[in-house]
Amino acid sequence: MKQSQGWVHLLNKQLTTQKSTYKITNASISGETTTGGLSRLPGILAKERVDHLVIELGGNDGLRGYSPKKIKNNLLQMIKLAQDKNIPVTLYKVKITPNYGPRYNKMFEQVFIDVAAETNSNLLDFFVEPLVTDTSLMQKDGIHPNIKAQPIIADFVAKQFKEIMDK
Repeated sequence: MKQSQGWVHLLNKQLTTQKSTYKITNASISGETTTGGLSRLPGILAKERVDHLVIELGGNDGLRGYSPKKIKNNLLQMIKLAQDKNIPVTLYKVKITPNYGPRYNKMFEQVFIDVAAETNSNLLDFFVEPLVTDTSLMQKDGIHPNIKAQPIIADFVAKQFKEIMDK
């Protein structure tokens, strides 16, 4: 799908219409892991004006069976980089498919709860969760939302961001 069809673009259109004081910059790369995010974040923070950092990473780590300890360490380092610059951070919970087993899934999901608590960061619910059971909103892989889901995600995230920005 084209960038202009994705939820970030759609959300920014909403924000412009609402004359919002903030804009979302999507610095993600498809297939990114927390290791990749950690390696790129210092450059992003040096180049971009960031008033609030939102991290939604870890799914690809989980799908590759990476150690929850490694994922947690990478997220903690990313948040520290932002907080050292007095940038507030919001972390999204991420979930993976159940075929990794209940033990790994539980450890994986706990990472996000623990990291948010340890860093005093905002923690938001996984924004894809309301969609995954509706196959008409998912791509054939069953993991990624399709074009029809993008406006729904944009609306859901807009509500979550409004709560954060109104604090």
